[in-house]
Amino acid sequence: MQAKYSHTGFTLLEIMIVVAIVGLLLAIAIPSFFLARHNTENAQFINDLRVACAAFQNYTMDVGHYPPDGQPGVVPPGMDAYLAGMHWTETTPVGGQWDWDYQTFGFTAGVSVYFGAAMQDDRMLEIDQKIDDGNLATGSFRKRSQGYISIIEP
Repeated sequence: MQAKYSHTGFTLLEIMIVVAIVGLLLAIAIPSFFLARHNTENAQFINDLRVACAAFQNYTMDVGHYPPDGQPGVVPPGMDAYLAGMHWTETTPVGGQWDWDYQTFGFTAGVSVYFGAAMQDDRMLEIDQKIDDGNLATGSFRKRSQGYISIIEP
């Protein structure tokens, strides 16, 4: 009598095909995931920048003057309540630290992101194209020494 074999497992070829398909799907999905994350960080930065600019404008309307120049990552005096909706003391969504600039860099007032030596011209140019003129040397969003500034008052 001939013995019958019952195969309940997968062959090596079947497993290799599944691994190849999963690898192909990952190769397609991972770049899309990173692009979506990059775009989300840019959008969050733009939103935070608008919130910060509005906060300083509201402060000025309420008090009658801008707060004094600040240091990167430090909330300027009197701005705690106005900046309560954002994380001023934390790293921005695209890196760097928030900074309040008053009567510096040739402008009366502006909200900056300070990067130090780790400048990100390519990324900031992408952001500038969404909120301004696409040129970091002109418009209301510009490159400054060790960072970038959104000019509130020239």
